[in-house]
Amino acid sequence: LLESKGHRHRDSMQMQMQMQQTRTLLGLVHAIDKRVYRWAKKQMPPISKTEQIALGCGTIGFDREIFGGSPSLQQLVDTYDPKLTPEEQSFLDNQVNHLCSLLNDHDVTIERDFTREAWDYMRDEKFFGLKIPKEWGGLQFSTTAVSAVLQKLATQCFDANATVAVPNSLGPGELLARYGTPEQKSYFLPRLADGTLIPCFGLTGPHSGSDATSLIGSDCVVQRINGELGVMATFKKRYITLAPVAGVVGLGLNLSDPDGLLNGIGDEGFTVALLERDHPGLRMGPRHMPLSASFMNGTVEGENVWIPMSLILGGQDRCGFGWNMFVECLAEGRGVSLPAGSVGAARNVTSATGAYARVRKQFRVPIAEFGGIQEAMALAGSDSLASIAGVDLMNAIVDNHEAPMVISSVMKQKCTELGRRVVERGMDVAAGSAICLGDRNYLGTTHMSLPIAITVEGANIMTRSFQIIGQGLTRCHPHMLELMQSLQAPKSEEKKAVDTFTKQFHKIVGHGVSNFFYSVTRGLGATVSTKTRSRDAYKNGDKLLEYHEKQLLRLSANFALTADLCFTLGGRLKFEELLMGRLADALGAIYLGYATLHHYHRRRGIQGLEAVTEHAMLRLEREAQDSLKSAADNFPGPLGPLASTVMRMGCFPLGSITRPYSDPHDSLTKEVSRLVTAPSEMRDFFQENVYVAPEGEMHQVSDLIRALPVCVEADKIAASLRRDKRRPTAAEEETIARADALRDALIQVDVYEKFPTEVADGYVRPALQGTHDRMTELHRKSFGDAPLEAAGGP
Repeated sequence: LLESKGHRHRDSMQMQMQMQQTRTLLGLVHAIDKRVYRWAKKQMPPISKTEQIALGCGTIGFDREIFGGSPSLQQLVDTYDPKLTPEEQSFLDNQVNHLCSLLNDHDVTIERDFTREAWDYMRDEKFFGLKIPKEWGGLQFSTTAVSAVLQKLATQCFDANATVAVPNSLGPGELLARYGTPEQKSYFLPRLADGTLIPCFGLTGPHSGSDATSLIGSDCVVQRINGELGVMATFKKRYITLAPVAGVVGLGLNLSDPDGLLNGIGDEGFTVALLERDHPGLRMGPRHMPLSASFMNGTVEGENVWIPMSLILGGQDRCGFGWNMFVECLAEGRGVSLPAGSVGAARNVTSATGAYARVRKQFRVPIAEFGGIQEAMALAGSDSLASIAGVDLMNAIVDNHEAPMVISSVMKQKCTELGRRVVERGMDVAAGSAICLGDRNYLGTTHMSLPIAITVEGANIMTRSFQIIGQGLTRCHPHMLELMQSLQAPKSEEKKAVDTFTKQFHKIVGHGVSNFFYSVTRGLGATVSTKTRSRDAYKNGDKLLEYHEKQLLRLSANFALTADLCFTLGGRLKFEELLMGRLADALGAIYLGYATLHHYHRRRGIQGLEAVTEHAMLRLEREAQDSLKSAADNFPGPLGPLASTVMRMGCFPLGSITRPYSDPHDSLTKEVSRLVTAPSEMRDFFQENVYVAPEGEMHQVSDLIRALPVCVEADKIAASLRRDKRRPTAAEEETIARADALRDALIQVDVYEKFPTEVADGYVRPALQGTHDRMTELHRKSFGDAPLEAAGGP
């Protein structure tokens, strides 16, 4: 018995010692966690109120899957299927076509405005109310439909695209429908829907640049005058599209309430006011001249303008709520409207310039047979497909009631840049015919307008090098947002914050380890499948999808691993814009790659789609690979060498052997060029939603499209005649003659007896006047006049 009691006593003592050791160990671990937390808190700069709002706005979806490292193509296919309703398709086929027929792009450029007939038609047919609910008199179209309208308008007149885009994206109509008071909705929405009031949105000031959060010089103070609560505002806005003709402006102001008059209803900060054009003290009307573009763009200014609380969008309750409104609607402006214009331009190039390359001959050969032209047209074709695919997917995401802030930034930056590249290649191919402005030139004004799309709503250089990854890492990483929020906790909540930080930190480490493993295993598998793949494997659609999905999964794991390694930079990351730019390139290429495969799933069956999809995918995979390689070579920070080593080991475990992606082979490039420059189902696909004028009406794009099959048939006949050494039949002779006539007509460029500035009575060009004045001082007026010696003079 004594021995048994002794054993129990020893066991009890051992248990107590083990518990004490466990408590000591836990205490030590907690102390270490607390030290790490406090160190991390010092490294992480405070998040401003505006940044906190931005992080809480919008939605996350497929972008988070990419940051997670294992996106699902099947989920995209099952979830998103962009379609037009019969009503929307009818609007495209009728009202949009008619508006295009009222617009002459060159005339708009010269006159710097639309005709009254065009303005009235846009109003009467509710082009400014495409998104406004039907209960308020609008059309309540889907995002897919609005994008299609903007695309078709861009194929005829880029200024019309911009003019219709603003009221249907960042105009106050969308904000009113979501946040307006009942009185504001009942007054403004019907007038916006029928075009009585054309809207604009005044946000950017002289000191804002691409920083939409900057409201320097746009301030308002809450005051009470004659018993009425309101704000006294002073503001100076510029670059405001439609301001010169707008009837109402949504005005972004920085509200302050030093006297506490809001009394707990509403808050200080970004606030939106609704001012009609005749509001006392409001000045709208002066115009900017954005390059050659003719859409209305100008200033909105005012000093000490009294704005009653009833004109604050959403009423007093929504004071200080402006960023929540703005950021959620921004996804549509950045991710839908601007990419739609780029897709319209891309469709024009592939359709019209593709035809021009076959119509135009040099050395008696269509220039479409020249290698340089083939390269340009193939690149234009695959860039156009990637843009179309990205736009279709983005539209479907928004129609699914999502507001993806990161994907919308990717779309804005990537699609406007792709659009610029496509148009530049079109300019290179069309050459002289593209630089002489006039009715026959369908590229010149678009070429000069695309830099505007590159610049507006956040310049691409800022979007790429800061916004996409800066926002993506915090918003889309599976564990980062909670970790960051824990680092912002006050001292009183430190214990809970340390627990959250430790939990999320361990998850981030685990996330990085798993993506390191996936990067290695998928990378090795992708290398083997790429090295052993035949050049024509893409012709089997199932194998095309299977192969490229595996490559995108590999690249997604590589990207996710790199994103995890960015945490070694701490708060310094926001200053490493070269790194963020490279990662943005990789993310954009991966997203567009998935969009292109999603598009192939939906449109499979178009003859030639496999070749163009293959060309686009090879280029996107090469872009992602090279961007990640460059990031690994230049990873910054004190831990940069270590992060770079881990990245190389994970992403490229066998060095250059595991970087297998290269540009498309010349044989594929020639095939894609052929599909774009000769009659094919792929050409029919690119011609979808391109405005084609009625036959008999001079319209260069339409005439090129119609001439292509005639010229191709004539070339076939000519080749047959040479091969068989025979004379043409009467029918063949007629076809050749018709093709020759079309070619001669379509290569002409516009020429003017006088420019519009030279039509005044008695006008003489200054250089000619100078020549005349100098000649009058000479004795010999022309070469035919006899010299003075012959006339007996000195």
